[in-house]
Amino acid sequence: MIARLRGKPVASTPEGLVLDVGGVGYLVAATPSAIRKADGADEVVVETYLHVREDVLQLYGFAERAERELFIQLLSVNGVGPKVALAIVSGSPAEELRRAIVREDAARFTVIPGIGKKTAERIVLELKEKLAVTGIAPLGGTAPGDIDEHVVARDALVELGYSIADAERALAETEAEASPEERVRQALRTVAGGRAA
Repeated sequence: MIARLRGKPVASTPEGLVLDVGGVGYLVAATPSAIRKADGADEVVVETYLHVREDVLQLYGFAERAERELFIQLLSVNGVGPKVALAIVSGSPAEELRRAIVREDAARFTVIPGIGKKTAERIVLELKEKLAVTGIAPLGGTAPGDIDEHVVARDALVELGYSIADAERALAETEAEASPEERVRQALRTVAGGRAA
């Protein structure tokens, strides 16, 4: 298993990032954060996962261990292959995706191309218990009631025309302990202030 590569980034192609490690060029299908990390660097360390099938060996690359660990957990979900798992991990920070799973927020995954409602629900169902065992806190240690309040605030913003991803970003800028109504107001003020600037 190739779990990590350290080398010189020599190319970025639609197929992935090419790393020169001791004179050997490794093609790594990488997350956007791994590609950004490699951009302009003389040397970069990429966490990797080697996917082995009878007809192909494919390296997947990640900027940090958390991305790689979530990718491997996603592969354990029935119907999720490496390309879909890479798309999921590429869409948002790993910690944010873990919180969505703990919140049972399947809608968060349906905005990712290639993920339908059934697959999103399966991801939440199959990984929720595994993440609970590893001690992942839903929102920095918030109580279960707060999880539902976050989803209420997010859904209110979606009803107002936000995409799920934009609503999550807007709520990240609000006070987590505020009521859902107040968080929605804060998010709307932040967006209005940003447009005025």
